[in-house]
Amino acid sequence: MCEEYMTESVSEPPGEGRARPARPGEDRARPAKPAEARRAVERAVAERCRATRTPCDADALSDALLVASELTTNAMLHGGGVTDFRVDVVGPGLRVSVSDRSADLPVTAPPTDRQGRRRHGGHGWPIVCRLARDIQVSDLPSGGKRITAVVPLS
Repeated sequence: MCEEYMTESVSEPPGEGRARPARPGEDRARPAKPAEARRAVERAVAERCRATRTPCDADALSDALLVASELTTNAMLHGGGVTDFRVDVVGPGLRVSVSDRSADLPVTAPPTDRQGRRRHGGHGWPIVCRLARDIQVSDLPSGGKRITAVVPLS
C-alpha cells in the first residue's frame, strides 16, 4: 500500500455489502471499461454543477476522472473484475467506490524489478493516494474488497 497514505482494511458492518437502491445523484452502473467509469464521474459532476449553478473546476474534474479510471483499471487487472461501482457527490467532494473479487490489499510496487530493470505500470495506487482523501479499503462479507476514495471538487 502507499507508504505516505497508509490505508488499512476495515470490515464492513453487517448489511453494508448488500445491494441497496441508488440514492439521487448516485451512479451504480458497473463499468466494463475504465472509460465507462469516467463517463459516470462526468455525469455526476455535471449534474452537481447544474444543480448548484456553479462552474465545474476542470482540474478537480480531471483528478476525479483519473482516480475513477485507476481504481477501475486496478480492479480489472488485479482484482478479478469490477463487482460493484458507485459514484456520488458528497459535500465538496466526489466519492468513488469500486469493489472487486480480490481480498488482497493494494500495494505500491518498486520502480524496478529484482534485476534492476525498470517496471512498466505500478503508478495507479500512488496516483489514487495522492489525489484522493478519505481512502478506505473494506472487506466485503461475500469476499473481495471495496475501495472508496473521496476526491475534492474544489
